[in-house]
Amino acid sequence: MQSYKIGEKLEPVNMSSYKKTDFQFVMVLSGEEWKEHNAEFDMGIEWEFNNQHINSTRAEVNYDSITGKFLILDRNKVSAPPKQFAFSLDEKGIIFIDDEGLAGRTVEKIAQSKKLVNPCLERFLYDFLEQLISDDAGMLNRYDKQLDDIENRIFSGNTETVLEEIAQIRNDLRDLKLHYAEMIDVCQEFEENENHFFKEENERYFRLVTQRIQRLYERVITLVEFTIQLRDLNQTKTDEKQNKNLAFLTVISTIFMPLTLIVGWYGMNFRYMPEFEYRWSYPILIAVCILIVIGSIFVFKKKKML
Repeated sequence: MQSYKIGEKLEPVNMSSYKKTDFQFVMVLSGEEWKEHNAEFDMGIEWEFNNQHINSTRAEVNYDSITGKFLILDRNKVSAPPKQFAFSLDEKGIIFIDDEGLAGRTVEKIAQSKKLVNPCLERFLYDFLEQLISDDAGMLNRYDKQLDDIENRIFSGNTETVLEEIAQIRNDLRDLKLHYAEMIDVCQEFEENENHFFKEENERYFRLVTQRIQRLYERVITLVEFTIQLRDLNQTKTDEKQNKNLAFLTVISTIFMPLTLIVGWYGMNFRYMPEFEYRWSYPILIAVCILIVIGSIFVFKKKKML
């Protein structure tokens, strides 16, 4: 169990009573600790935590509290199983229920590195949400560079694994798009302040973090559109390559078509064909075939079809 008093910095405290605190607090509990102590929190709800049922990021406004869940994607490998935790808050403070340690590490990081200019629950929530997306700009830069590399490979003709890579990146971006949309919804629930837990002048913190997540969301949409363009570009290059191969085969067939006619013509073996008795027929026919091939190649080269 981690307990902190919200001051200029998050100060670790021993909270013997949860109902009579005269300061705003942050707590991180495990699922078992929540089951053991949830009756001691005066939040006006009966809420059973089950981390197996967390399948999205969302917040719900209750009569005397806001409860919700976070499903946080791994920024190093988006396709990996996400981290998850839940929360419950009112005007007194916020409680995180976390069995996987992400919320606890994030709170501890804020406690060690952040000095709050305006100590309040709203400012803490702002810092907490900022920490969750702090590395996201760099992550999206990596996706951007991967797509640039794929584009260069497409232009160079190295397209062996391009479609698989584009599909994987699109899947990751789709998950990130949904994740950001859900986080925006949570921030907007906080900003709505239906239960008046937050001071009106501090609602700007939620607007600020919403705007930042919105920019990340829009950048993800741009990257998704880029993947579509790369897929179309790859298809165009593949079609061009197939068309070139088909054109080459057509030219080769056209070059040897007269030779096929000659072979068929003299394969008839009519008795009175005069060329059969002429001594130079065979060399002349060879020379004619060579001239036909050379002439055809010259014509196709001139028309840039070879």
